[in-house]
Amino acid sequence: MNPLLNLISLLGIAGLCFIAWLTSENKRVIPWNVIIWGIGLQMVIGLIVFVLGSQLVEGLSTLLNSILDASEAGARFLFGGPQSILVADPDFRAGPGPAGRWIARAVGTPYVAVPGDRIGPDNLNPGFAYVLAFRALPQVIFFAGLVSLLYRLNIIQPVVQIFAKIFQKTMGISGAESLSGAANIFVGIESAIAVKPYLLDMTRSELCAILASCFGSIASSVLALYAGFLRPTFPNITGHLVSASLMTIPACFVIAKILVPETGQPKTMGKVPEEPKTDKASLPNPMDSLIGGALDGVKMAVGIAAALIAILGMVALVNLVFQTLAGLSESDFFLLSWIGNLFQVITLQNILGALFLPLTFLTGVSLEWQELWQSSLLIGRRLLETNIPPYQALAQLNANGEISNRAMLIVSYVLCGFTHFASYGIFVGGLSSLIPSRRSEVASLGFTALWAGTLATLMTGCMAGFFDFGNPAIFGK
Repeated sequence: MNPLLNLISLLGIAGLCFIAWLTSENKRVIPWNVIIWGIGLQMVIGLIVFVLGSQLVEGLSTLLNSILDASEAGARFLFGGPQSILVADPDFRAGPGPAGRWIARAVGTPYVAVPGDRIGPDNLNPGFAYVLAFRALPQVIFFAGLVSLLYRLNIIQPVVQIFAKIFQKTMGISGAESLSGAANIFVGIESAIAVKPYLLDMTRSELCAILASCFGSIASSVLALYAGFLRPTFPNITGHLVSASLMTIPACFVIAKILVPETGQPKTMGKVPEEPKTDKASLPNPMDSLIGGALDGVKMAVGIAAALIAILGMVALVNLVFQTLAGLSESDFFLLSWIGNLFQVITLQNILGALFLPLTFLTGVSLEWQELWQSSLLIGRRLLETNIPPYQALAQLNANGEISNRAMLIVSYVLCGFTHFASYGIFVGGLSSLIPSRRSEVASLGFTALWAGTLATLMTGCMAGFFDFGNPAIFGK
């Protein structure tokens, strides 16, 4: 524990607000009430999670982890089996038979060759224990169906109303944006549907706040996806991801209201609108809701897979160009050699890592250069590569002892959001489709909201850093 890091995290909150003010549309209007109460709400949540309610987080993690384990039942039925290379049986142990000798070492790490082996480490199937497409993406489908079922049973709506009223009463924001922000704790762009009747007349500031909430928080349908990566080294990660989602919504309102201050008069100011009533006779039965939600989850899973294939392929293609330029270092011509030496260290990941380095420092993640740089690389990569590769890399770094528990905690909180370019089209396009007459205005707010969501997730990381006093119980270890 280093108290200086906790102080940096605390000062980082003010620093992020100042950075937001520097990029504000109207620097003369400072929403002090939203700033004070928004940060205050984050402090209260942080106090409960890290100081008063560590057992609550552990209990929540245990409950959610049980649900995560249950979510793999369908995937195991389709792809599993004791000898499956797609969804491995956790109880399966390689036997001592002749072929089992290298299988046992293939599952374990590291691979050590022995005389008589006919294969090498490059021939081992790296997906024997974990294949993302067959382990993580089915969980997205399951959770999408589960959330749809809970909405149909009217279990989630009362919780959303409670959070919406807390946000509206404390921060003094409009009821519609409070309701949409609260719904973002559970769903993504679908949260805007809850306030669809009010969207057309919303102020520019309200629209920015709604979009920022979409970018800054995660839908519960992908909760399992992110938690699955870190559970082996961070058993309580599931509860902390829920905490991060709760904590980021007030942060989104704080940053969004600084970037696009409220200068109009919202029509739902002072009240939280009720969600539209639906005739029970027209509602699908619970089983239809479960299956319908699962089908929506299939679209989401396919979208995630397509985005990863396209984006990671493009990143690799650009880096290939950089590597080609790096090869010029062997040229006898001075200028070409200089260019080659320059591109020896230039990759898209390193560029983004350098850009995010000052912001990462503000979270108080570390004072050690290598750990600070690794954390900045992970946070920067998210902008292009989505959250999935950084979360995987974070888990691997911690498992190898290359990154501390504090850094893992803060970075996992910062990564908990949809602040990447792949989500831009989803959120901006989704909101524009609800109010096509204001499409151009929504599009102009898109990158502002993405910036707001990015700063908000960093502020959430600051909160985690401020309340981290080195207690191993936080991690469930």
